[in-house]
Amino acid sequence: MRVLKTNNKPRPIFIGSEIYRTSSYGAKHPLAIPRVSTVIDLCRSMGWLNSQNYRTSPCAKPKALQRFHSPAYISALLNAEKTQSVSDEVKRRFGLGTLSNPVFGEMYRRPATAAGGSILGAELIWNGGIVFNPAGGTHHGLESRANGFCYLNDPVLAIFRLLDLGLERIVYIDIDAHHCDGVEAAFHGSSMVRIISIHEARRWPFTGLLEDDAGGAAWNLPVGRSLNDDEFQAILEGMILPVTKAFHPQAIILQCGADAVTEDPLSRLALSNNAHWRAVSSLQHLTPRFLILGGGGYNPWSVGRLWSGVWATLNGYEIPSHLTEEQQSILYALSWNRKTGRDRPTHWTTTLRDPSNPGHIREELKSDIQKLRTRNSL
Repeated sequence: MRVLKTNNKPRPIFIGSEIYRTSSYGAKHPLAIPRVSTVIDLCRSMGWLNSQNYRTSPCAKPKALQRFHSPAYISALLNAEKTQSVSDEVKRRFGLGTLSNPVFGEMYRRPATAAGGSILGAELIWNGGIVFNPAGGTHHGLESRANGFCYLNDPVLAIFRLLDLGLERIVYIDIDAHHCDGVEAAFHGSSMVRIISIHEARRWPFTGLLEDDAGGAAWNLPVGRSLNDDEFQAILEGMILPVTKAFHPQAIILQCGADAVTEDPLSRLALSNNAHWRAVSSLQHLTPRFLILGGGGYNPWSVGRLWSGVWATLNGYEIPSHLTEEQQSILYALSWNRKTGRDRPTHWTTTLRDPSNPGHIREELKSDIQKLRTRNSL
């Protein structure tokens, strides 16, 4: 598989699709908002996307999905899309047709496209490189069940693809506000996959406790509400980077969920998007193979701005302090059926970068980081 190169280094590749612009989970679902399409539009407007660094995501075929998901589940998902209905038995057994994972027009094709993008991303970085698939990061999907807005688990499928290609040391890092229960379940006890998850404590799915190491495969750090930028920096320097380096990864996959920022309605963390960009910048030099995925994020302005900044960071593009009229129009056109969407702060439409959110580093957090370091002799 050919990778375009500049100065003998692979250029970062962005994977997207127009399906994210034309399909929706339903008007009342948290994922009814535009996300990937906003990132594509902003990055194109900035001059950051072109025919050389953009790839259209393939829709993964059932056989590829069955590398992790059961044939019976994939068959049920296909049939639910075809008939636009599920029986009570299918709902009970496979978790389809629920409030979290409803029946909608592209309920196989849309997640299968995100999964296809992550599998393609794994293949593109095989010989070295950087790939960003913002539609990926559906980390709750289980082998035979839809779970937490996730019909499929594309991070697991990407990891399996890298393992199948011969890699033996992969670090999966997840900075979404919600614990990556599906990924952890898939690689429980693995000696080849190291999972690092930073997530809000006492929030759904209520897994990923500090003492849970998933049979030696996971480093879980649940954090308190109002996590600030200085606290995240302490986590990055004191836990994420040393745990990653100690594994000598051949590849890193970063799930970059935008729901950990302060404006998100489904978490109570308080990061600015600067924290995510610092994580991306710090990690991309630790491995020859880097795959970045999206994930959660339920405020259309914070998601579009954060993930556009991720793409800029990966490429070394300067993030402007003020957007042009054309770029602002993309953000002005967004809508949200929440009061904060009507009374949005000025910076949501005029700039990509959030104001930083520094703060005190809580003693409990320092203690938890030290416990993880001590347990793992770091």
